[in-house]
Amino acid sequence: MSALTNSINRVFLGALLIAGGSGTLAAEDDFPGFKKLMTVEEFENTGLDKLSGKELDALTEWLIQYTAGDAQVLQATSEVREAKKNYEVRSRIVGDFSGWTGKTIFRLENGQVWKQRLSGRYPYRGPANPEVIINKNWAGFFKMTLVDVDKSIGVTQVVD
Repeated sequence: MSALTNSINRVFLGALLIAGGSGTLAAEDDFPGFKKLMTVEEFENTGLDKLSGKELDALTEWLIQYTAGDAQVLQATSEVREAKKNYEVRSRIVGDFSGWTGKTIFRLENGQVWKQRLSGRYPYRGPANPEVIINKNWAGFFKMTLVDVDKSIGVTQVVD
């Protein structure tokens, strides 16, 4: 599989996962856009940076329509199951961050919102906008790790 095809598949599968695998993205306005879903490198490597605004809008509309309909069929495929196992989000927390206190909401630069799933407190004394990685733990639950201090907490994605 070519690097371009692999990148496009990652974007498509990531978009399906962001849609929750349960059906639809509510409306085109709710889709954060490919630029927010991808790193700059992924956006350029897939060639999406070469599309006009009209072409990018058409691709976005197609993805939303596809996700709303045919994408449910893909949930049973081995590629999607594997992508779900290896699902990882890399982003940064928006603004100042002082840690978590039990019911903390984490707003990320990529537009995703996560909330603390497990009780516990952790006072963070690092820089603003810390980088985080969110992935699944051995039990299948999501955990968020603050990269600079390697400290993790269980989280759940907030879906509007």
